[in-house]
Amino acid sequence: MEIYNLPIIPLIVGVVELLKQLGLPQKWAALASAIIGILVGVFYIAPGDILKGILEGLAIGLAATGLYSGTKNTIGAFRGNKA
Repeated sequence: MEIYNLPIIPLIVGVVELLKQLGLPQKWAALASAIIGILVGVFYIAPGDILKGILEGLAIGLAATGLYSGTKNTIGAFRGNKA
């Protein structure tokens, strides 16, 4: 995976947030993130190599899930400590 593909991670977070605003249940957000990551991997990152696209896309999708979860937990901790 090249460093130039890393900005895709917050983009996936944004797309999943949009899907949640449109009615996607919270419990499906991680799966949606992984699927979007795989699609990006197969069609954008490695269009000539399906296996590489799936693996790198899955890694990006799961990283997006972790970015969202980590940010949410950090903000929740700060808000909980200030109250």
